[in-house]
Amino acid sequence: MKLRLFKPKIDTSSDEALLNHYQSSGDLQVLGILYSRYTELVYGVCLKYFRQEEQASDAVMDIFEELISKAKKYEVDKFRPWLYVLAKNHCLMRLRKAGQNLTVSFDPGLMYSLEFSHPETEAPSDREIILKKLENCVDALPEQQKECIRLFYFDDRSYKDISDGLNIDLNVVRSHIQNGRRNLKNCVGTPT
Repeated sequence: MKLRLFKPKIDTSSDEALLNHYQSSGDLQVLGILYSRYTELVYGVCLKYFRQEEQASDAVMDIFEELISKAKKYEVDKFRPWLYVLAKNHCLMRLRKAGQNLTVSFDPGLMYSLEFSHPETEAPSDREIILKKLENCVDALPEQQKECIRLFYFDDRSYKDISDGLNIDLNVVRSHIQNGRRNLKNCVGTPT
C-alpha cells in the first residue's frame, strides 16, 4: 500500500491569508508568492532611491531576505503599505551606511512663519537696513505687544513664562504676540 501525503490547500486569495500562513508555517514558498505580488512596487521604491537598476535589483533581493525574519516578528495589518515602508527604510539605511546624503527639495512656503525675509539671504548692507527697520518697528508697537514680542522672540520665553512674569492671562499674551507679529509685518513691509 502506498501512502500519500496530503498537502493542505493554501488560501492565496488575500495578502493577509498568505502572511498568516507564512507566520504559522514558515513556508518560504508562501512568502515568495506574497512577495511576488509586490516586487514591481519594491523595485520602483528602490529605483527611486538608488537611481541605478542594478542597485535596485540587488535591494529587491535583500528586502526579501529581510522580510523572511521581519514578517514573523511584527504584527502586520495591511501587507502592502507595511512592505512599502520596509523597502523605503531599507533603502535609506543602505544609503546612510554608504555615506550618501539624500537631497531633499526645500520649499520655504512650508515653514510655520515667513513674516520677514531671512536676513542671511540679503546682502550685508540690506541686512543692516532690515534689522534697523525691524528694531524701529518693534519700538513703535504698543507697550504690552512690544514687551511680549521681545520676551518671546528675543529672550526665547514661552507663552506661559510671559503670562506668569507679566501677570497677565495666557490668552492675552497670545493675542499680543499675534497682533504684534501682524503689526511688524505691516511695518517692515511698508517702504520708508
